[in-house]
Amino acid sequence: MWNQVRKLQKNKTVKYGIPMLLLVVGGSFGLREFTQIRYDAQKIKRKLDPALEARVNTEKQSVILEEEYEKLKEMDLGGWKNIRGPRPWEDSKESQEQQRARLNKGT
Repeated sequence: MWNQVRKLQKNKTVKYGIPMLLLVVGGSFGLREFTQIRYDAQKIKRKLDPALEARVNTEKQSVILEEEYEKLKEMDLGGWKNIRGPRPWEDSKESQEQQRARLNKGT
């Protein structure tokens, strides 16, 4: 019997293959546990503030949409002018004021 054990110890499959297989399979189970911890932590962080959760409630969602629609109906959406946004090297307020002045001169 000891002779067979010594033969198995010299066998490369037993010496290198089985530990590698155990490492891959064991690593898979270990990674599953770590990723589960990660997703559980994300669920805890995502819990909404109660005040915000009340606004997001799906039962009241249609009421909120109707209110927003009424607000949009009251607004004048046809009377707007297109103003180019500033480039990174330009001062935003200064360039927008210049464009507004040009648009007001034209009308």
